[in-house]
Amino acid sequence: MWRKISNGISALYTIIVLYFVLYTGLSLAWLIPGVLFFIGVYSWGVFDIRLGFFIPAIVKSPNPKPKTIALTFDDGPTPYTLQVLDLLGRYQAKATFFCIGKQIEQYPDIAKRILAEGHTLGNHSYSHPKSMGFLSTAEVKTEIEKCTAVMQQILQFQTPFYRPPFGITNPHIAKAIRQTQHRVIGWNNRSLDTVIEDENTIFNRVYKRIDEQSLVLLHDTSKRSVKALEILLKQLQQEKYKMVNLVEFLNEEKQ
Repeated sequence: MWRKISNGISALYTIIVLYFVLYTGLSLAWLIPGVLFFIGVYSWGVFDIRLGFFIPAIVKSPNPKPKTIALTFDDGPTPYTLQVLDLLGRYQAKATFFCIGKQIEQYPDIAKRILAEGHTLGNHSYSHPKSMGFLSTAEVKTEIEKCTAVMQQILQFQTPFYRPPFGITNPHIAKAIRQTQHRVIGWNNRSLDTVIEDENTIFNRVYKRIDEQSLVLLHDTSKRSVKALEILLKQLQQEKYKMVNLVEFLNEEKQ
């Protein structure tokens, strides 16, 4: 939707400016604001998965239930995942782990424990390349398919869910996802726990954004994230929130 709107505005602006250039002698420099607008919106679409600029992304439940939220964890499994699982078990919470294929290969037993304890998995690429936004369609597709193959080989598990590394999307990434037929999962409550160093600040950032459609992005990769999670789970349990995996959050049958 946002892409169609921005394209429409840019096209209309260009037509109007060209009309005045041809018939009134207006300077072509007036095209520059339109170009800058398009570049700005395009860049926003690349980095904000919530817009669904290049491909639709699920960022909330289509049928929200009272006091029910989805917790998601990116970039694992890691040794910190064990602490996350302990906390989730203690507070009777379920979650979705967007796993990197290489990490599953390194920590297969942790990945198996995730599934054994009633959580679910999402595909988060095979290697989480820092150059994700510059990969070709074929390279993105390979990243997705290699992670899928690892999950199948080690866990005998397949997931329909995919979250692009860094939440980046562009035409190449969108095309690859359409080819693999995964469903893109975004978020509407981002913890920024990879850049914020204080667990209380992380907790406050997430907690003040909690509502009945919260799809929370966390990471199972650091001590501070684990500490923030413990504070969050304790508070949400006191307020009688239910923390569920994506399958339940989206009101779908178990995979």
